[in-house]
Formats: sequence, C-alpha cells, structure tokens
Amino acid sequence: MTDLLIAMTPQQGGSGGGGMVSTLIFFALIFVIFYFMILRPQQKRAKERQKMLDSLKKGDKVVTSGGMHGKIVNVDDKTVLLDVGDNLKLKFDRSAVNVVTREASGE
Repeated sequence: MTDLLIAMTPQQGGSGGGGMVSTLIFFALIFVIFYFMILRPQQKRAKERQKMLDSLKKGDKVVTSGGMHGKIVNVDDKTVLLDVGDNLKLKFDRSAVNVVTREASGE
C-alpha cells in the first residue's frame, strides 16, 4: 500500500520546469482571450465613435450625451453649435455628441 502512495506522489526531479511552462502558457491563453473579448471590441467602438465625430457636418440631427436633441448649425474644431428649437442655439463640445439621428441631405 505504501508503495502505491509513493508511486502516486509527484517526482521532485528534473520535471520542475514543466510546471512553469504550463503556467506561462495558461496566462498567455488568458491574455489572448481577454484581448479578443474585451480590448479589441472596445478599440473598435472607439474608432467608430471618433469617425462619427470627425464626420459631423452642418445640418446633421444629433443627440448629445445629456439627451439634448438638435440640428447642427455650425461645426468648429472642438465644438458644435446646435439649434434646439425656437431659434435657440447652444454650443457643445464635439465629444458631447452621442448619436447622429439623421444625416444632412444634399447640402
């Protein structure tokens, strides 16, 4: 019986490096999964958002991150001027634009 227990215990000899390699492979696999499940989609969304902000133009109907609906009257490098109704115009940072609801038509 004791011979069986001794045979089942892990050997302390030269196989210690194999545990290290398998641990490194495991962590590399976790990093690859993390990259494809979290980082890559987040980078893709950020690129799409930046493309949307760069393509803002006069006449687009937008919704800001605060929920304000309006039509773009003027676009600067960092700001947009929105007409929100009754000839009321408000200036917002470009980054405050959350959604373009309708593109400008043929201007």
